[in-house]
Order: sequence, then C-alpha cells, then structure tokens
Amino acid sequence: MSQLVKIGTRGSKLALWQAYHVEALLKKAGLSTEIVIIDTKGDQILDVSIAKIGSKGVFTQELEDQLLDGRIDIAVHSAKDMQSSLPDGFEIIAFTEREKENDVIVSHDKSISLKNEIVLGTSATRRVSTLKHFYPHVKTVEVRGNLQTRIRKMEEGLCDALLLAYAGAHRMEYDHMIIQVLDLDEFTPAVGQGSVAVEVAINLDADLKSKIAQACNHLDTSLRLRAERAYLRVLEGGCSIPVFALATLEENQLSIKGGIVSLDGKERISIVVKGSADQPEKLGKELADQVFAAGGKVILDQIKTTLNK
Repeated sequence: MSQLVKIGTRGSKLALWQAYHVEALLKKAGLSTEIVIIDTKGDQILDVSIAKIGSKGVFTQELEDQLLDGRIDIAVHSAKDMQSSLPDGFEIIAFTEREKENDVIVSHDKSISLKNEIVLGTSATRRVSTLKHFYPHVKTVEVRGNLQTRIRKMEEGLCDALLLAYAGAHRMEYDHMIIQVLDLDEFTPAVGQGSVAVEVAINLDADLKSKIAQACNHLDTSLRLRAERAYLRVLEGGCSIPVFALATLEENQLSIKGGIVSLDGKERISIVVKGSADQPEKLGKELADQVFAAGGKVILDQIKTTLNK
C-alpha cells in the first residue's frame, strides 16, 4: 500500500493546474494522492490591492495552518507567490521544472503594442514600475482575481490588454491571446516566476519528505531559484515591492540578473553577478549587496516608507 500524500492548494483553475501537475509527479513515483482545496485571504479580498492587504503570506497563510496541524502533507504554490522567508516550522522541499519565465501581453486585439497609448491591466507593482520606466505613456489599471476573471474584466472594457506571466497564460491555454512576449532585459521577472513550489511542515515524516522531494524537485530550477530567493530575502521583498531577479545556469556556472525599480519608475537598478552553481545563496546575497551599494537601499527605503503611509 503506497503512502497517501494530501496536497493542499488554492481553488483557482491555475492553482489546480499546479496541484494536478505535482500530483502527476507524485503518482509517477508511486505515491497515492488526494487534493484538498483551501481558500486564502488573497482569494477572498479582491477589491483591495495586495500591497494594501499586506503581501506577506496573503496566498499562503491558510495553507500553512493546515500543514501545521497535519490536515495536509504538502502545500503547492506558484513559486513567485512564496514570501522570501518562510515562518518557523516550514520549508520548501521542491521546485518543479521552470516554464518560460517571460511576462506577456494578452488581448483579443492583435494591433495593441507598447508603442501605443494603451491601458494595461496588472496587479503587480514590479510590472507597473517597469512600465513607468520604459513606457511612461502606457496607463495601467489594477486587475485582481484569477486569470479567467481578469480576462472577463478586460473583455468588459476595463483595459485594452493584460500584462501576465507567460506560464499562467500558457497553462490556462490562452496562447492564442498572447500578442507579445516581453523582453527579459526590460521585464525581468519576479523571483521564481514559472516554477511551482512544494512546501511542507518541517516535522513531516522524513521518509515521506524525501520521496516527495525526489519526485518533484528539478535540480537546475532549484539552484536558480535558491539564488533568486536569497537575493529577495536580503531585500525582504514581498509581492508589493518592485524587485526582480532571474538566474540562469550553464554547465556549473550561475548567472543572476536582478534589481529594483522605484515606484514612480524614474530609477531602475539592474546588475548581473556570476559564480559557481555550488553556492547559489551566496550569489544571491552578493547580488543584493551590489544592488544596495548602487543605490538600491535608498530606493527600497523610499518604497517601504510610501507603502506604509
């Protein structure tokens, strides 16, 4: 009789795609599974921006409560929704193989371009600040909710197009609506974008934990995300801070590009550091130190002051 793994997930179609993806990996490794749907604060409060709710744990708190008391064995999240430092008692044991990391513009109107004066729907401060920096003529409007809700709001006339992660649009089979894949140098993604994280309570049975990690963890992706998350940890960046980072791996060399944008888009720092893949956390911290030294600390303090008003 194989061990049963209870998989906790949010209830949106995209969250369920992620849960089924992890379930398939576990089943392939011979484990039995059960999916448990959990409502989070981020799903319930749709009329307030994430920055105002408080970005820490907005999509993870309720899942962690159930990990702690054993109602679920693992929680499945979009890696980019995971806060940089987990609460005591929790750990990420796997990152699934990463999807293409780019941001994309999604619309029914193929003539839309960032060169034009358009209104883009997005709920991410990183994307808003990046647009203000490179495309100040483009207007943005806050759009929250699952992908299907966002598309409906666009179709109702709230905006001309949506600015989304390629991974989400692709997984929900909206490829036909992707009218532009954005450049990674300009729109460097959020930390972890494109991967799925598997979180557990530290006290989960060690043998089961090892089996889950072996089934789900993609080593190259894990090395890249460990560097990116180490960068984010120094900046203490939640969903509401416009920071970005993307690590790439070639042979045993990691390269990580990351930075920060001011809320008004006027200042943007982007730096690349390279090093051995053996110490991804060290590389992420080194990037953070360089970004701070280049003026990033001042920008970060200004952002935090503004958001706390």
